[in-house]
Amino acid sequence: MTDDLPELRASDADRERVAEVLRDALAEGRLDMVEFEERLDATYQARTYGELTPITRDLPGAGVSVPAVSMVKQPVGSGSWPDRIVGGEGSSRWGVAILGGFQRRGRWTVPRQFNALALLGGGELDLRDANFADREVVINCVAIMGGVDVVVPPGVEVVVRGIGVMGGFDHGQEGVLGDPGAPRVIIQGFAFWGGVGVTRKIPKAERQRLREERRQENLERREGRGELGGSGSGFGSDSGFRHGMHKRGLHRDDD
Repeated sequence: MTDDLPELRASDADRERVAEVLRDALAEGRLDMVEFEERLDATYQARTYGELTPITRDLPGAGVSVPAVSMVKQPVGSGSWPDRIVGGEGSSRWGVAILGGFQRRGRWTVPRQFNALALLGGGELDLRDANFADREVVINCVAIMGGVDVVVPPGVEVVVRGIGVMGGFDHGQEGVLGDPGAPRVIIQGFAFWGGVGVTRKIPKAERQRLREERRQENLERREGRGELGGSGSGFGSDSGFRHGMHKRGLHRDDD
């Protein structure tokens, strides 16, 4: 049905269902981490069914049922977003890189307004594990022969309003609707012979969880095929080894 209406706008629920298919495919070994991240980025940037449907077209395998893209809007849980909008003043208001660099990453609180200056240097603002002082935060960036990179998690709405002169602002993540209850991040400012980049990545903890799920899936498959050793060999444990030695008349005297 979605192939007949490729220009119909996809909903947040549709994007989340496709993202869940990708997570399952990663855990099952159908995608590697690079492919998963590329497709997840494409999922959250997709605006229509025509853009969303091809992302999982090659994933179904024998006996695997992949949820179809629904034409009916369903509510999507906002997860922990309300818990991450904590109010207050924020843990840091400025980031300055002059012939050097700065980083804000991990568990920190993004203030209502953050100012970033990169002059012949570079800065990174990683919001994946951050809390937010308000539902809407503004990041003012000035990049002069330098750069500022802003990393946002899936589900966050991004608005870019910067001006570039022989430089530029990345608008690639703009226009992706945010999750219900998620923050809105406005990135604005000025870039001269420099740039402000915006990327969307899953949090590191989520990536590690997916890797662990994939490792566990591989381990279970190997156990199912008997690749990790079995009880039938007679040498999978100390008792099996001693039993095999006894049958050959080589048991120890102290047994």
